[in-house]
Amino acid sequence: MEHIAWMAWTLPTAIFFVMLALTLGAMTWLAVAYPEAERVGVLRIPTTRGDRLFISLVLAAVIHLLWIAFVGIDPLLTLPIGEGVEISSLWLATVISLLSAVAIFRTV
Repeated sequence: MEHIAWMAWTLPTAIFFVMLALTLGAMTWLAVAYPEAERVGVLRIPTTRGDRLFISLVLAAVIHLLWIAFVGIDPLLTLPIGEGVEISSLWLATVISLLSAVAIFRTV
């Protein structure tokens, strides 16, 4: 069991799945309230909201995997809370992923 200990349910994992559920809920509401036609962006292929969500989620996974491979998850700083909560550098990859998702939804 030690080889999968890193797969623990942590706060960042919980935040990710809550945000994913909220995103899917918002996307469903948008699809019902405001039906959309496919649009052609920089990729020059017709895409829908769902297509852009899928592209942004795949890109987020790639960004995080590359970040872990090349930068690592060393702590950036330690907060003076309890036992000293550390903030991982992986949060920067999350910020980059969110910015790339915004770019994808605006341009693709």
